[in-house]
Formats: sequence, structure tokens, C-alpha cells
Amino acid sequence: MKWMRERDLLIAQTLAFVESVTGKKPDADKPLALTAPAFDPPAASPPMPDIEAMLAETVATHEPSEPLQVARAPQRSEYRNEIQARVANFRAHQQRFLREREEYCASTMAKVQKVLSDMPPPRPDK
Repeated sequence: MKWMRERDLLIAQTLAFVESVTGKKPDADKPLALTAPAFDPPAASPPMPDIEAMLAETVATHEPSEPLQVARAPQRSEYRNEIQARVANFRAHQQRFLREREEYCASTMAKVQKVLSDMPPPRPDK
């Protein structure tokens, strides 16, 4: 399976990087040390796997009928445009709610005024 090959390639690249940084192979049962290693480089570093050859092999085994999908991270402007669109949508909703509240208040006050104007005046004897 193609994804297994890509996974193995990623693992090999990661191990090669760890070996080049620390100068030794990481132990599987011990976590990597978070402190900086000694500044002295190791006398003999283990041979690095040929990452370019593995990558070329992976690309060569890729079937031409199957499109090569490369995940593209959204650009900053795409995020900005999406945020601006959401903010504009939110503002439009808030403006609509404000208009509806004002219309409701105005209609309610008109009803109150109508009822008050239709009421008979208060009697002076009471």
C-alpha cells in the first residue's frame, strides 16, 4: 500500500534526523532527553539512509493514472477572507435583530398610545 510506504519513509527521515542531531540511535523504551546533548560531535556517526533514493522510489512507483495529491495549507489571506466574511455575516444578523427590536418597540408603544388616547379622562371626584 502506498500510504504504508510513505509512512515508512517518514519514519526513516525522522530517525535519520534524530541520529544526526544526537549522534546516536534513540532507545525505543526510553523517552528522548529534553536537555541539550554535549557539544562534542560523535567520533563516528552511523551511515544515513539514502532519503533521496527512497523518495525517488516512492515517486517512481506512483501510478500516473492516480493524481498526486499534495495537501496545501490555506494561505493567510484565505483565513483573513473567511474571518471577514463571518464577521460581516454576524454584523448583518445583529443589525437585523436591532431593527426588529426597534420595530417591535415602536409598534408596542403605538398600541399603548392608542389605548391611552381611547381611554376616557380620569374623573376629578376621585
